[in-house]
Amino acid sequence: MRNKLVVGNWKMHGARAANAELLSALLAARPFALDVAVCVPFVYIHETAATLAGSDLRWGAQDVSQHEQGAYTGEVSAAMLAEAGCRYAIVGHSERRAYHGESDQLVADKAQAALAKGVTPIVCVGETLAQRDADETEAVVKRQLSVVIHQLAHCASEIVVAYEPVWAIGTGRTASPEQAQAVHHVLRAQLHAATGHGDKMKILYGGSVKADNAKTLFAQPDIDGGLIGGASLKAVDFIAICRA
Repeated sequence: MRNKLVVGNWKMHGARAANAELLSALLAARPFALDVAVCVPFVYIHETAATLAGSDLRWGAQDVSQHEQGAYTGEVSAAMLAEAGCRYAIVGHSERRAYHGESDQLVADKAQAALAKGVTPIVCVGETLAQRDADETEAVVKRQLSVVIHQLAHCASEIVVAYEPVWAIGTGRTASPEQAQAVHHVLRAQLHAATGHGDKMKILYGGSVKADNAKTLFAQPDIDGGLIGGASLKAVDFIAICRA
């Protein structure tokens, strides 16, 4: 049976005092009946690591460079993340794809770079509202994931996938549990066909997950937890989601 996973994505939010208060609340709320992690801005990784060290809470980054090292000003390598104890790195988030023009191939390269250093990539896929309205959801998410699967080959079973419908991120709109489950089922079938281990891989849902809808979403057979944005910045809300 797959253990559930909830990952908080702080995005470009945070301040030292607020971070310390949030992490302290998470530590005090343990134990959780699932795996919990936070993916924080690069500048807060070491402080987060120091705070969570020795606990069962994990930490990670919101991006990673596809390069191992070199003259890439502003980039952070997977080796650096690994040295900081990062368990996860988000790759291919819709905001990276939209605002930084990240291609499916670049996302695959980043996933490969992370895995090579023992950091688990959380590979994000998802469709825009226009693509959903055009009945292209399945084609879009399968295309995005297929490039990663092809790049990673036999290592593809080591990733975590996050389905995040772009139209439901930060908008207050959420895919219904049935809509989310339908896409998760498609992704699991694709993963299983490619790796033979799709039944053991985690697929998270990300898209305006809140305390009041998390339980219903997480009860779906192919939804293994969530990639949580805004709600992960409020201890009460994030803890409630983790307990859903």
